[in-house]
Amino acid sequence: MGDYSQINYEVADRVATITLNRPEKMNAFTDTMRLEMHDAFDRSDADDEVRAVIVTGQGNRVFCAGADLTPSDGRAVFSSGEAVSDLSDPIVRDGGGKMTLRIFQSVKPVIGAINGAAVGVGVTMQLPMDIRLASTTARFGLVFARRGIVPEAASSWFLPRIVGLPQALEWCMTGRVFDAEEALRGGLVRSLHAPEDLMPAARALAAEIAENTSAVSVAMTRAMLWRVPWADHPMAAHKIDSRAIYRLSKGVDAAEGVASFLEKRPAAFPGKVSSDMPDFYPWWSEPDYA
Repeated sequence: MGDYSQINYEVADRVATITLNRPEKMNAFTDTMRLEMHDAFDRSDADDEVRAVIVTGQGNRVFCAGADLTPSDGRAVFSSGEAVSDLSDPIVRDGGGKMTLRIFQSVKPVIGAINGAAVGVGVTMQLPMDIRLASTTARFGLVFARRGIVPEAASSWFLPRIVGLPQALEWCMTGRVFDAEEALRGGLVRSLHAPEDLMPAARALAAEIAENTSAVSVAMTRAMLWRVPWADHPMAAHKIDSRAIYRLSKGVDAAEGVASFLEKRPAAFPGKVSSDMPDFYPWWSEPDYA
């Protein structure tokens, strides 16, 4: 389970599962949970045996009921509570944003298995996950405007890219809670499943990645698709594509991919993200908070 107090971390069949584990508090988000999730993603990134990560909530009713505004551990969720005049001070940074940025930086693909109600940061923490599946009983709420605040966790960047600007504006400006069917229609989730079928579906999707693909190829693809589409010109994509194809085509996984195809057998890719990523990775410069 891992040495955690508010999440569980398990690895089986080359898939890591991170479970938000505060059922008595409806899996509400705290700074302790954020730090534990950050550590869990560090573990999954460093473990070459892990090929995909699933994030879900404990129980069948709630994925995450949002931020715990009075966490029992005494740690504030969004900031230290101190008053500062310099808005670039790290104290100002919200905990949800720190969490989503860590998920965004994951080397492994991330699948959200949204098992129940998700409100506030319970929704926004899902956005940097690559694929989201939901229970038919799930409900979603970007309720910030109804609490006198604004969407957090870098969701003003993520949400319009996933569901489109008009849908993002409607959900955020009304702040209303909507059901799983509307989340599916709006593009927030990929598919709906009966509660008992949700985790098997998520595991099947993770297994499809783990059993059939190159870890290095998937890591590069994830980075490219999250970062390249918003460049100013397609030449940026051409540069990255060309460099990646050139380097990877000369690697051990490409040799195995071709050999397995010609020999009509399943591939056994030997490449590891810990040692075999192309020499120009990472090619981007993450901006500092200021």
